[in-house]
Amino acid sequence: MTPRPPRKLRAPEKPVQLTPDEIALVRSLVIYEDESLLALNKPSGLSSQGGRGQVNTLDELLWAFARPGKPRPRLIHRLDRDTSGVILTAKTKPAAGFLGKAMMARKFAKTYRAIVAPGAPQPAAGVVEHPLRREEIGREAYMRICRPDHADAEAARTRYRTLKATEAAALLEVDPETGRMHQIRVHLASLGRPIVGDVRYGGALMVDGRPAPRLMLHAQALIFPHPGGGLKRLEAPTPADMAALASALKLD
Repeated sequence: MTPRPPRKLRAPEKPVQLTPDEIALVRSLVIYEDESLLALNKPSGLSSQGGRGQVNTLDELLWAFARPGKPRPRLIHRLDRDTSGVILTAKTKPAAGFLGKAMMARKFAKTYRAIVAPGAPQPAAGVVEHPLRREEIGREAYMRICRPDHADAEAARTRYRTLKATEAAALLEVDPETGRMHQIRVHLASLGRPIVGDVRYGGALMVDGRPAPRLMLHAQALIFPHPGGGLKRLEAPTPADMAALASALKLD
């Protein structure tokens, strides 16, 4: 019997050196913490992982919570760089494994808020089920609607409803039932109502004379099975810039 080669041990990650301002920033984002979990309200403009340039990603900023002899918290899912809202991390390896399996089994329920223009989609509530495929142009990745029989097609399903609307814009509640990249953005654009500030998918930069400071998409709530038992609901308050635009557009 041929002996198996010894398993290669994964080298421990080298801690990222953070500035006092970075540590203060990431600690200010915490909205929930217990012995297993740490949840944060990610601001728009902060990459979850894999960012470019000299700015640390949220994944790297999590070194602020590392304790001697214990791993830093691990991201369970991601949000787009320009999307704000609740993002979940696991503080222990068992919690990370439990939550990873729960997410793969689609036991997570996510609720977003989005400002779209012009006006409410028709119908005002419904489900979008267009398959998506990934397309890379240079260093940028896009998602495109495609035929179900396309070789790269990924099933995608998004439920939405209009909370309030004017002729100029609408505030939507959106529940993605699958987790494809840019899914909400592409599906809402397919209704002729792209998210305000979403330059990549045709979103308006000015609505009713009001400038859009960024992508107006916020991950408001997350419901998931807790490693300790039962369901947990976490909610991230709407950022000030999005709340201010909603108020200016009479959508609050």
